Amino acid sequence: MRMPLGENARMAFDNLRENKMRSLLTVLGVVIGVTALIAVSSVLVGLDASIHDYLSEFGANTVFVAKFKPGIHTSGFTPEELNRKPLTLEDAFAIKDECPSVEEIDAQILERFTGGFPPVATARYEGHEVNNVRYRGTLPSAMSVYSLKVMKGRYFTDSENQHRVDVAVIGFDIANALFVGVDPLDKQVQVNGTLYTVIGVLDKRKGGVVAGGQADVDFWVPYRTYQKHNPQADEGIIFAKAYPGRVDTVEDEIRGVLRRRRKVPYDKEDNFGISSSQQVADQFRQIMGSIAELIVAVSSIGLLIGGVGVMNIMLMSVTQRTREIGVRKAIGARRRDVIWQFLTEAITLTGSGGLVGVAIGWGISALVRLVFPSFPTAVPMWAIVLGVAVAMSVGLFFGMYPAVKAARLDPVEALRYE
Repeated sequence: MRMPLGENARMAFDNLRENKMRSLLTVLGVVIGVTALIAVSSVLVGLDASIHDYLSEFGANTVFVAKFKPGIHTSGFTPEELNRKPLTLEDAFAIKDECPSVEEIDAQILERFTGGFPPVATARYEGHEVNNVRYRGTLPSAMSVYSLKVMKGRYFTDSENQHRVDVAVIGFDIANALFVGVDPLDKQVQVNGTLYTVIGVLDKRKGGVVAGGQADVDFWVPYRTYQKHNPQADEGIIFAKAYPGRVDTVEDEIRGVLRRRRKVPYDKEDNFGISSSQQVADQFRQIMGSIAELIVAVSSIGLLIGGVGVMNIMLMSVTQRTREIGVRKAIGARRRDVIWQFLTEAITLTGSGGLVGVAIGWGISALVRLVFPSFPTAVPMWAIVLGVAVAMSVGLFFGMYPAVKAARLDPVEALRYE
């Protein structure tokens, strides 16, 4: 008696419906493993898309220069880094003049760093306020260096910078938070006790997660205006836009200029840091890779536990259905027919658990996207296929021993089994 694959699958689904709770508990580890795989892969794919958007908008040819070592400083800066001499506006102009591979530069000034993150401020307008605002002075050339797009109004001019005019260009999120139903242009916003007239609103930028989640809370004023109201602030950051394909050359040229200006001996390390947007993106990808490896390990443990559960329940099933196996073999079923019957049941069991895990993982991804709109999530098709395939493979692997055990039963002994 030979049973086609479809009939085996139908019997497996009938068994699942008759023992819903037992089947769920059996494949719970598989469900957890696949859920973790789907949920985390959706976040990682979304972050990778955010990195791509960040590079496309901010520019892959942009080089950052600060007094700190390049990299993501999760544990803060060292005392030696914090005590280094800040970069100045004159350093920025020297880079522009002496580095032939630099197309344009921008210099930003802000308060001294005291930890691993830039200082922030609070912006207020008629009872509304926004915290964690990136308040800093910058040059009119920022429009070109950062590929900025102004949604309303305009950016400030070199004349306004030279005359220290109290004007500001604000980020998209600040405008939405402070000016509900009101045109923000020509309104005065208070930051650190100073009133600034809003002359422009930046368009919403992509890649906010990569940029520290603050891409749309910029509050930028002219460089010299910032100096006028914050004379104690001297933390400088320089951004240089390289000509296409010359990022590495720009880094070398900037290093030579700054080592000379900062009088760094030839046998000493740089007392400043240089990195590019591509290097920042690569660091994020390395972090994501480490997270992915951790999740794979967690998922593997869940799948292993689920596989052991499947083997246990299939061995129990073989014992309970010994007489059925004996009848099938007595009327002509071959060993491989019995093996495929039990393998199909095991694969159906874990495959169903994989589908449940995919559904839960997709739901988690959608919930994260709903609760945190700025946090990108996207469930890739390959993750769905991989999750279900891995789940079914677990059933195939751990169901093999019970299936072979069933196929080896002697039909006479099986028929006599009570």
